[in-house]
Amino acid sequence: MEVSSRAIKIVSGSAHEAFAREICETLSLPMMERKIFRFSDGEIGLSLQESVRGSDVFVIQSTCQPVNENLMELLIIVDALRRASAWRVNVVIPYFGYARQDRKARPREPITAKLIANLLQDTGVDRVISADLHAGQIQGFFDIPVDHLTGIPLLALHFKRILKDALANGRVVTVSPDIGGVVRARRFAELINNELAIVDKRRSYDVANKSEVVDIIGDVRGKTAILVDDIVDTGGSIVNAGNALIEHGAEKVYACAVHGVLSGAAVERVEKSCFEEMVFTDTIPLPQEKRIQKITTLAIAPLFAEAIRRVHLEQSVSLLFHPKSRRKQSQLFD
Repeated sequence: MEVSSRAIKIVSGSAHEAFAREICETLSLPMMERKIFRFSDGEIGLSLQESVRGSDVFVIQSTCQPVNENLMELLIIVDALRRASAWRVNVVIPYFGYARQDRKARPREPITAKLIANLLQDTGVDRVISADLHAGQIQGFFDIPVDHLTGIPLLALHFKRILKDALANGRVVTVSPDIGGVVRARRFAELINNELAIVDKRRSYDVANKSEVVDIIGDVRGKTAILVDDIVDTGGSIVNAGNALIEHGAEKVYACAVHGVLSGAAVERVEKSCFEEMVFTDTIPLPQEKRIQKITTLAIAPLFAEAIRRVHLEQSVSLLFHPKSRRKQSQLFD
């Protein structure tokens, strides 16, 4: 890694230490020593084992399950770094939790994405690096720089490799699992150069994680369909969408998402589903008991490592997600 006048330090929370180690290996940097412990009543304790005075520090922590524990741990690490006189505190949040409540859909509801943005800023965060926020406008909830990376090119590269012949014959269609995900799916479709279809579904606002497929917009008959989403949580919606595609004549169905939350009975649903394969990036750790044959995980750490390198050296980060620079991003994964 190139040398800067400021020392760079990378510290990991306990949510996804393997991800942090991969970033450190990519950048040829050591991971900062720290101790995270619990008091007898469950409070989180922290001790930084190295000086960070005047350093450019990157805290790596996905706010995945257990969400509240990991979020609180992140805030405590940031507070410790601020009190230890770090020059700049950058938080790297591969998966940004609480992002699904980004607006008031009904009266008397919270906007938790804004709440988390406030908490991070008030604790002393200088910059946020994340990937595929549930809603792009969440960037505007912050008054500090936000680098919004995307794992879509990585997912697209995977399917370009495994479905090379079908793509060449024009027998593959990209499918958005709902109207709200059309922009994301269209970006994916442009990367693999195929057509787009949309699952028209009705979501229940009385029960979380529940939706009903109404219709399929577009031609999927006799084709291999790839469902593209940002998050798969319980898996119910995307499995229902896959079944609807088969009913409308799709020959095979694949699914992919950047973030594999996979809570509740999600893994069981995927195992019994019509999917040939479900692909995620590793923004969220996948425990051994969830590693089934149908699930594939791709490493997105090289993208985050490059973003960290560019931020530290005061170089442009837009090269990593600008449409004209997709070839540059795909090279990170070759």
